[in-house]
Amino acid sequence: MSFETEKKFIEVESNENVSAVHHKSSSDKWIFLCHGFGGNKDRTNKQRAQFFSQKGWNTVRFDFRGNCESSGNFIDQTLTSRIKDLKAVRDHFNPDNFVYFGTSFGGKVVFHSALEDKPDCVIVKAPVTYNKIMSKFISVIEEKGSFEYVDGKPIDMRFAEDLNQHSFSEVEENLDIPVFISHGFEDKTVRFENSVQALNNIESDIQLQKLRNAVHSYTDIEEKKMQYAVLDWLERLNL
Repeated sequence: MSFETEKKFIEVESNENVSAVHHKSSSDKWIFLCHGFGGNKDRTNKQRAQFFSQKGWNTVRFDFRGNCESSGNFIDQTLTSRIKDLKAVRDHFNPDNFVYFGTSFGGKVVFHSALEDKPDCVIVKAPVTYNKIMSKFISVIEEKGSFEYVDGKPIDMRFAEDLNQHSFSEVEENLDIPVFISHGFEDKTVRFENSVQALNNIESDIQLQKLRNAVHSYTDIEEKKMQYAVLDWLERLNL
């Protein structure tokens, strides 16, 4: 079964744009997918977009600036710039109701974006939550001036200083929408216990899916388990 897609280049600011692909549905339900730290829209988010569009959701996947087909340089991007990218994409399509889905650092983007954008709910997979998760990155930046966690994609002190402006305590205290977290118990990149801590501290309704043998990158079977659990959760929320 094939579904119609449309690629767009959406202006964010200063003549920079992001590349987005809309997987179309006739419904009024929307999901916006945010990739991880050095990822892009064409990795696992492509398959996720296909899955959710087949289930009746308009799904949008896009590259943050500095990644893949979007303009800009990776080193110039911060958490704040990624929040702006997501907002620009959401505003372009301007749905009445929508859901944010973020993977890894994309999870941090959607958590902080949700405080202002007010999606119906937030879905995150192995999310970066607390800034301490990136403390090793920041230590190298403070010592050497920059750091490349992903080859060819450096970050510098601008990233570190911007990250410090976004405490996860703001999310814990102010987020008032349902949250679904999926996390692998064997994840050594973003450890599972961080999501347990978030589960205990976030004031809103929250569900945590623990995948017992999963690491940071899911197998196809683990991905399907997450997708169907998310779909079931959305249906129970009447979304």
